[in-house]
Amino acid sequence: MSHSEIPKQKNLIPEFSRRGFLHGMGGLGAAMGLGAIGAQNAHAAADGIPRDKDGNIIPGFEGGKEGRESKKKWEAFSDRKVKVGIAGYGFCRFGAQFGFQDHPNAEVVAVTDLIEDRRNQLAKACRCAKTYPSCEEMLKDKDIEAVFIATDAPSHARLAIMSLEHGKHVASAVPAVYGSIEDADQLLESVKKTGLKYMMFETSYFHADLYALHQKYMAGALGKIIYSEGEYYHYFGKPIGSFNPKTGKVDLNGWRMGLPPQWYPTHSNAYHIGITGGSFTEVSCMAIPSTIPHLTPEGNEYKNPFGTEVALLRTNDGGMSRMAVSWDIPIHGGERGRAYGQTVKKVNVDVQRPQLPPGVGAGGHGGSHGRLADEFIDAILRDRKPWVDIAQSLNMTVAGIVAHQSALKDGELLKIPQYQL
Repeated sequence: MSHSEIPKQKNLIPEFSRRGFLHGMGGLGAAMGLGAIGAQNAHAAADGIPRDKDGNIIPGFEGGKEGRESKKKWEAFSDRKVKVGIAGYGFCRFGAQFGFQDHPNAEVVAVTDLIEDRRNQLAKACRCAKTYPSCEEMLKDKDIEAVFIATDAPSHARLAIMSLEHGKHVASAVPAVYGSIEDADQLLESVKKTGLKYMMFETSYFHADLYALHQKYMAGALGKIIYSEGEYYHYFGKPIGSFNPKTGKVDLNGWRMGLPPQWYPTHSNAYHIGITGGSFTEVSCMAIPSTIPHLTPEGNEYKNPFGTEVALLRTNDGGMSRMAVSWDIPIHGGERGRAYGQTVKKVNVDVQRPQLPPGVGAGGHGGSHGRLADEFIDAILRDRKPWVDIAQSLNMTVAGIVAHQSALKDGELLKIPQYQL
């Protein structure tokens, strides 16, 4: 077992999200072209920037926050091209947002999305001629070495495990698993069994501030981290259409509707785990009921009462963290965090993020997109662990699942499973 601190916990995904995964793997990305919901992406075609139905840029894609790069130039390690398959092209068009199609060491050889129009758009964006009607079908393609899963969140773990079983390295959008500790255990075992690479594309890791703190920490400039905190605020005042396994298409009662905030915790939790590589061992989480009508328990399939959850966590080296996720805060949205160490030493360390390969753009979420893809491709070529490996991915994700359990128990202190390779 990967952890022994708490008893085995049953799968916590509500029944509606466990049915219809075959139809759901294109998820939010697959069906956004249906009906009125399709208008939410109507403004994205002109400049390639994902926008909502009112033409507003989706949080994380604003640009202008990329920061400086290291003076050290990117150097090609190999002339080999990793053959990549991409699944999903939805609300944020993530399938093409990370630049695999532009990387000198990658070739997008196949794409998939359940909706034909979206599938064709993804193929065009990735300059790829081969398409498949489903991820299951694409995974049978023996030419594919690695898969990027950019589908609905409830399908991430299932498709990642299936990809590993088909002999593919896996990169996945966040979160690694969706409300299920059982799925976390199975995903870890699949990575161990196959020996393949798994990387979660947590965008906070390549934010300029987090990357700088990580470099300083690794160089010993901060000492032990006494206290860290992270915040992810994404206002859901207006219903956001997302994939609904009950209907097999996108509607306003899809997987995002009423999502427990701490089931989507990695943007904030990264501000400790991404800095230190450590984990959280215990959590007490307080929560506030949402005042937004469609986020109340009566308005969502999860029967989740909370729109904001704030977790106080103990770290594996005895420090403390406060990690907050909220759907109710209409201003100050985005991903941010801080960390404070016991010491401040002057250490000569390059804290600027690495330069990108020629032709690969930094992309959204603070210029993280291109760097995440480059890290994944480089890890495959060098046969090394990616920075956001399976252990860090699960330690970030599962801490939030247990935090939500704590919130439902009025802040009861609960043990958190520990994951390591």
